[in-house]
Amino acid sequence: MTTNRATVLIIGAGLSGIGVACRLRREFPDRDFAILERREAIGGTWDLFRYPGIRSDSDMFSFGYEFRPWDELKVLADGASIREYVAATAAEYGVDRAIHHGLKVLAADWSSERREWTVTALREATGESETWTCSFLVTCTGYYDHDRGHLPDFPGIESFEGVRIHPQQWPEDFDHAGRKVVVIGSGATAVTLVPAMAGTAEHVTMLQRSPSYVFSLPSIDRITAVQRAFLPHGLVHRMTRARNIRMQRVLFRTARRFPGAVRRLLLAGVRRRVGKDFDMAHFSPRYDPWDERLCAVPDGDLFTALRSGRASVVTDTIETFTPTGIRLASGRELAADVVVTATGLELQALGGARISVDGEVRDLHEVCTYKSVMLEGIPNLAWVFGYTNASWTLKVDLAAAYLVRLLRHLDTIGRTVAVPVDRGANATGDGVVDSLSSGYIQRAKHVMPRQGRDFPWRMVMDYKHDRKVLLSDPVDDGVLEFPA
Repeated sequence: MTTNRATVLIIGAGLSGIGVACRLRREFPDRDFAILERREAIGGTWDLFRYPGIRSDSDMFSFGYEFRPWDELKVLADGASIREYVAATAAEYGVDRAIHHGLKVLAADWSSERREWTVTALREATGESETWTCSFLVTCTGYYDHDRGHLPDFPGIESFEGVRIHPQQWPEDFDHAGRKVVVIGSGATAVTLVPAMAGTAEHVTMLQRSPSYVFSLPSIDRITAVQRAFLPHGLVHRMTRARNIRMQRVLFRTARRFPGAVRRLLLAGVRRRVGKDFDMAHFSPRYDPWDERLCAVPDGDLFTALRSGRASVVTDTIETFTPTGIRLASGRELAADVVVTATGLELQALGGARISVDGEVRDLHEVCTYKSVMLEGIPNLAWVFGYTNASWTLKVDLAAAYLVRLLRHLDTIGRTVAVPVDRGANATGDGVVDSLSSGYIQRAKHVMPRQGRDFPWRMVMDYKHDRKVLLSDPVDDGVLEFPA
């Protein structure tokens, strides 16, 4: 077993981990840090998922890093472009040289006596273990299980004689041309797959148990394109980013305050795209807008595929798989050569690693988040978790900036440890993502940290609020303690 040391240790070299690392390199050029990454490439989610058409579901001007502008005009970028953007950012700041690939983090234990973390990692290629120690641990692992996606217990699924694929394990170079494809699901993955596969498949059917809200966005930001013709690119980027952040906040807040009006607006947009004869029941959810994430499609590509006849949507439940397809509760049978189970994710906290303090394992569902960046009673641990109601990276940028402020504060006061302490028993039964009713969210209630009654123990999911509390409010707020 080898042992290594870093002052700051970051877990994950995806969008979040690279963002945090670049911020640290900019602000503390002489401070050492390391990144442990299970995969052999940079990118995290965007290296893992390789299904047809994979793209962001947030606009890239707010999804990209604040410190390194997204320089293309694509609004919803494809996975390869995002992967290249993250890797290029890591190379530009030199943080790619700090990444140790092929290491799966299994456990992390804080020692109050030594005032450091001991992290145990498995080098999966060889089966050997490595130990890392650090003063500060930063987890940037996202919130779902990279090993497996969610697959419901479909009756008769083993009898199906065609090809069955989960998007999370898409086969390399799989050819669906000329085949009858059924995509099970109605979320962001499904609405991406259907138009991407419809161009060459014999036919693609989106089979959904219940509809989602789907809206169209322009694939190219034409306002930004015009502004770039006569204004400096840096200024245009800041203007576009501010505009898009404001639009996200307005849409979310309006949906919460006037759900009926926003629902009518969203459904009217679909009607314009699919035509007056289309059955709108397929795009009329039973829930209010933003009870689950909205699905964005560039230039209405899903609706174009439906109108062309190369794709269709069926709203029904599965009675059983058959050797040649799927029989529905209505009695209808869908013939399929390929079934794609876009049925969601399995969630986990901290990449599945076991966290302990002085040898005592901490159940993360029993602790609250502090300012949605740290965890109650766990010293020197930053938990980087993005927004679910806006671009993920907006919160990553704020969390990284707060981490810089915290480290500087520790340097200033001559202390080495910071720990959030809840002296008011604030914990509730609410989870940090309970505001969304999506199935994959509800399945994970038992593994995600809790919410407290009031801030700072409550995750607010509001960019304007978080900018103030993370970038301006005092680090020493009477809740965060700094043991001597």
